[in-house]
Amino acid sequence: MRAILIILDSVGIGAAPDAEQYGDVGSATVPHIAEAVGGLSLPFLESMGLGNIPSILPDGKPIKGVNPVEEPGASYGAMQELSEGKDTITGHWELAGIDMNPGFSVFPPDPPSFPDDLIKPFVEQTGRDILGNKAASGTGIINELGEEHIKTGKWIVYTSADSVFQIAAHVDVVPLEELYRACEIARELCNPYRTGRVIARPFRGEPGAFERTQDRRDYAFQPTEPLILERVHDAGIPVYAVGKIEDIYAHRGITESDHTGNTEASQKAVTRFTRERKDGFIIANFIDFDMIYGHRRDVQGYANALQQTDAYFSEYVQLLSPDDLLIITADHGNDPTHHGTDHTREYVPLLVYQQERPARNLGLRTGFYDVAQSIADYFDLEPMPKGKSFL
Repeated sequence: MRAILIILDSVGIGAAPDAEQYGDVGSATVPHIAEAVGGLSLPFLESMGLGNIPSILPDGKPIKGVNPVEEPGASYGAMQELSEGKDTITGHWELAGIDMNPGFSVFPPDPPSFPDDLIKPFVEQTGRDILGNKAASGTGIINELGEEHIKTGKWIVYTSADSVFQIAAHVDVVPLEELYRACEIARELCNPYRTGRVIARPFRGEPGAFERTQDRRDYAFQPTEPLILERVHDAGIPVYAVGKIEDIYAHRGITESDHTGNTEASQKAVTRFTRERKDGFIIANFIDFDMIYGHRRDVQGYANALQQTDAYFSEYVQLLSPDDLLIITADHGNDPTHHGTDHTREYVPLLVYQQERPARNLGLRTGFYDVAQSIADYFDLEPMPKGKSFL
């Protein structure tokens, strides 16, 4: 038996009740994309019940082109995040069973974002000075400071609305191993600040044509409670991680990982694990929605990515056995029609597919950790501390 958890990075479905606290009132990633492009064509997800979810939400917005169906192929619902924050780690950790309250700390957006007590030892221990030290978009700051970085060899360090310390370096100036080592140093230095992630952001190219590589690495704050991945792994059930999952969960509770750099590669890895492994827990992050389209406010690109993934799922489910459990959800929103370039505080969709179980309305779930509890239930493990199984 296998449980497969697919996290569609940033595919939110409507503003959460506390969206005002985050400046995200009115955000609704999938409905707004559908409206902006004149309608989405997602025949598989529609047949599973994606179009039924807005009716569950308070003030839910319909998804143009994705209609409700009378007999959905999957159980459907929506989940409200309870942890403080709207970053990747917060959402993923709550999906894995942890309630992040208090949440991670964030750095101020205006320079200097990082305090001297953090920057001085970082410079001393890495042997390189810094540029930036402010909140910025990843592509914007390398275009702004990339040429100076090449000339001086200084790190480009920056943050965002998330709890992150990001380090950008040109691959011809700083070898990847040195960049990763600098991130390990920064991870230790950031722990007292309760920083969610340190992120390596290598890039290549010439001034005016810089591009980030797929050698990104995330260095996560260590969870203080057991994750569902660890519970499953400790029970002797193999856990297969795809995409940036191993970094997000600090390499805990994982049997084997395929650290892919984009959604297409992640889809191939999920398919490979499903074909080759007849039991276990497969957990994957499909990153392009957030990394390439959401943060860059590329509405059409996001729509195309949704439609490509829909086509993938229609073929993928044919690989599943009758008792396999497939859960499709998200970790937060990133409405490309919303202001700014950051994540949005939203409900996330929930689709739960098992061939031998009748579909039903799972309703509005309070807490992403219902996913972890359901996986524990599926594998007949001791219950997680939080959450209610939807199986």
